Amino acid sequence: MGLSKLKIGGAWSGVLEVELEEWTVPMLRQEITRRCGHGDGGAETINLICAGKLLKDGDGIEKLSQLGVRNNGKILASRVSVDQGKSVKEESLAEEERSTRLSRLKAAAVSLSKRHADGSLPVEDFNLELENQSGQKVQLGSETDQRAIMMGLMLHANAKALMRQKKYKEALEVLTMGEESFSLCDQKLIEMVDNVPILQIDMVWCYFMLRDISWLSVAGVRLAKAREGLERSHGKEASRLRLLQKGRYPEIALHLRLELLEGVVAYHSNQTEKSRKSLTSAQAKFLQLQIPDEALSLLLSMGYKERDAKRALRMNNQVIESAVDFLVEEKEKKARKREDDIKRRKEIMEQKHYGMTPLGKAVDIERLNELVSIGFEKELAAESLRQNENDSQKALDDLTNPETNSLIQNHIELRKKKRLRQAADASIEELVSMGFPREAVAAAIRSFGTSQAALAHLLTAGGDNVNDTLNNDHGADGIANDPLTNDQSEGGLGTNTGSSSAGSDGGPSNSKVEMRDIEMEDEITGELLKGDAYSDYDIEVTDEGEAINEYLALVTSGVDKQEPTCYAPVVISVFVCI
Repeated sequence: MGLSKLKIGGAWSGVLEVELEEWTVPMLRQEITRRCGHGDGGAETINLICAGKLLKDGDGIEKLSQLGVRNNGKILASRVSVDQGKSVKEESLAEEERSTRLSRLKAAAVSLSKRHADGSLPVEDFNLELENQSGQKVQLGSETDQRAIMMGLMLHANAKALMRQKKYKEALEVLTMGEESFSLCDQKLIEMVDNVPILQIDMVWCYFMLRDISWLSVAGVRLAKAREGLERSHGKEASRLRLLQKGRYPEIALHLRLELLEGVVAYHSNQTEKSRKSLTSAQAKFLQLQIPDEALSLLLSMGYKERDAKRALRMNNQVIESAVDFLVEEKEKKARKREDDIKRRKEIMEQKHYGMTPLGKAVDIERLNELVSIGFEKELAAESLRQNENDSQKALDDLTNPETNSLIQNHIELRKKKRLRQAADASIEELVSMGFPREAVAAAIRSFGTSQAALAHLLTAGGDNVNDTLNNDHGADGIANDPLTNDQSEGGLGTNTGSSSAGSDGGPSNSKVEMRDIEMEDEITGELLKGDAYSDYDIEVTDEGEAINEYLALVTSGVDKQEPTCYAPVVISVFVCI
């Protein structure tokens, strides 16, 4: 493509002839800087604006044509201070970094939710499962619904971590993605849980902390949705929640924040009386959450940690006996959780041993135990389930059919031999890498079984002994008489009764290996694994108290509305109410 003309104005005026398909923004900026008489320096002091948009360097390889610059295009070159120029560049890089992080975060959340909602064989040593506030596993709707809810929860947890770091703008972007995820779920299911209304409150809290007055147009709508959603999931006046929580009060801090934000929105909307009512109610809840020194001191003297003691008192309306019961129950719940996690890790290892179904799913342990309970050998039952995509009836039919049962047993034997062969090959390669002759290593592995024993033999045996071992393990033609080196199946059977084998674990041989962003997945799951059903409800409300007092003073004095004051962040919990 030929040269194109660009009309430059501002710091330098004139016409430049450039190749739009070859030139980049840094090249154009450098040329304009040179023509301004600054030589090769000072490029960071020039901003380029085309069609109302600031031309950014990006990764430095995007061409002008890709950025929408056309022949005879007009470009304004504005000069800024060196510090301002650097600031603009740094802001641009930070924006690109934030955009890249959000893309990675969303992709990782999609990958995790798909893997843990569709029954796929876990690549980690844990499962992500939906639980209610009692720690019981819940199944909400279809696989698509499970995936949407799981993804929304993961993004919400990540946003809360950003809020704790005072990164409200980034948190708001992640919360928006979380809201989109929840919207993909059946709305009747969403009405059963309190996660979505809590997310709405978190979004308005971010608006408040960003001190952006433009949020008023949507904040009131979000808070109304949040109040309606909490009433649906918790019951009128939290009656259902109170029943589930055995008379406890985990939601007080949440409603305190809701009423504070409602009061702020009402104040900035010139609804003074409504603002006063909301703020007064929030203040009453703030006082209700204050911990008496005597009660705290008593729990501390019983050996409880300060954070746990405060949580227990807040959750139980400062009643000491109920707080102690709560602490005992929480300790027992954590112990059960640890036992369940250990059990699940063992189950995952067991599932990996059995391999994947033809469609890449894990063997269903619950259905496997059902077959074992009626008398079938565990590995045989697992293989039948694997081959039949966890269809219990089809698996039972195969197990009770002598012919298919025999084929399944043959497949298990073949897979065992393959695993032994792979283990032997790995041991051989390990010892060969140490400098031993391959033939001597192979003979030692066959004779002694383990790599440690073979290594001890190779280190102590002389050359003659090694040759004797080799001669004893080879036939007349010099080929090892090792059944494990043959890939043919016994009895001439070369099939695996309907499913191909992948590695040592079975399953489809053509299954694609998923590319994972392990760093981002670890960040997401790390936030999920830190908390429990109450941790995000145990919030210090000091900053909310200050905001309540300030806005009550404004309402009382009749001062004209102002932009909201910024206070430190507080995080609200996530749990499912069924």
